[in-house]
Amino acid sequence: MIEALIIFIGLALLFGLLLGYAAIRFKVEGNPLSEQIDHVLPQTQCGQCGYPGCKPYADALSKGEADVNLCVPGGTETMILISEITGREPKEMNAPDTETQIKTTAFIDEDICIGCVLCIKACPVDAIVGATKLMHTVIQSECTGCDLCVPVCPVDCIEMRPAETTTANWQWPDPADAAIAAITTDQGSEK
Repeated sequence: MIEALIIFIGLALLFGLLLGYAAIRFKVEGNPLSEQIDHVLPQTQCGQCGYPGCKPYADALSKGEADVNLCVPGGTETMILISEITGREPKEMNAPDTETQIKTTAFIDEDICIGCVLCIKACPVDAIVGATKLMHTVIQSECTGCDLCVPVCPVDCIEMRPAETTTANWQWPDPADAAIAAITTDQGSEK
């Protein structure tokens, strides 16, 4: 009995030492540039950049296969940080229209929701809570507005709405936009 115990302890020590040596000897180093870019990205895993998540986008950026301006949730600040890390020239953000600049979040009509859980599975940041066959709701502070939950809903109870303006997210209007709007309305009244 004691001999068997000593044999098993000896084998455990031997295999432990072999595994420890193998972990050090055959360690695979990651791409440090890719890791640095990945830490800058917002980690929403929304796929708006055309890649399945933030890590594949970071890998493509480190290899020079992707543009620096594809991360819409990260915005201009993230794009500038990425261009500084990669040493590439900053570009204008890849936003198809001005509506994407307004932060939108998902809202679920709880009277129509059937509790199918498809939206919960589609949400990359777990901003939707609920249970099977019970209504779901969205945690507004967690929603990134990636719009991935809308197409999977079979009863169309999810809609994207602009985020509520509160004292926490309100910003001064851009004076250049106000001047352009004033000029446009003046020209329209002259006609």
